[in-house]
Amino acid sequence: MDIYTLLNVNGTDPVPLFEPEPGPDNTVVLDLSVTNRELHAIRIEEQGVMYEYIKGKMKVLGALYGFGGYLEDRALYHRSPLFRDNKGMVRSIHLGVDIWAAADTQIRLPLDGKIHSFRDNDNYGDYGPTLVFEHEIAGQTFYTLYGHLTRSSIKSASAGMHLKAGSTLGSIGHSFENGDWPPHLHFQLISDMAGMEGDFPGVCIRDETGKYSQVCPDPSFFFRRLSMPQKQ
Repeated sequence: MDIYTLLNVNGTDPVPLFEPEPGPDNTVVLDLSVTNRELHAIRIEEQGVMYEYIKGKMKVLGALYGFGGYLEDRALYHRSPLFRDNKGMVRSIHLGVDIWAAADTQIRLPLDGKIHSFRDNDNYGDYGPTLVFEHEIAGQTFYTLYGHLTRSSIKSASAGMHLKAGSTLGSIGHSFENGDWPPHLHFQLISDMAGMEGDFPGVCIRDETGKYSQVCPDPSFFFRRLSMPQKQ
């Protein structure tokens, strides 16, 4: 049974990850894809340029959050060798959603779960501090990943630690600790961790989009107040 069918069949209603909850009144849906002509004239792969672009879009609408990115093909990953495979192919398809917000914004666990694993993926362009939670509903297990956190978010973490839905799991990290990104949360839904701990690919090469989209379905289900207005 796929994750969304599992959640619906069991009447599971996730707690919003943020308070106030992201919705059309406080969130701008961003387009950071290669098809966005606005990005062709700027060096979006540079952290400062990326931050000013995102901040500007949010400021125009007075938004608390920027949102989007699932299966978005992005040029910005050219910024780091981390996203090149051993054949020189660039991983550019984003497998989660990003919620851009102020650093130190608290994040809540949407479902009861336990810490599967955690790690400070401390590489340029990487996740930085990362938490992976394991959830079980009706005997079926799946995972949620939270990347680009504050270092304090994982300071007291321990594998197997149980948290209730609605508990604060951590906060959005600053650029100096989150892999050198504008402050945001990378949120990803994963059906099978494939033996990995504290990390999982958040971006894949184009040719592997089909495979990874089966393992990492669209997490937008967890942001149901968003009506997905036209991208800005």
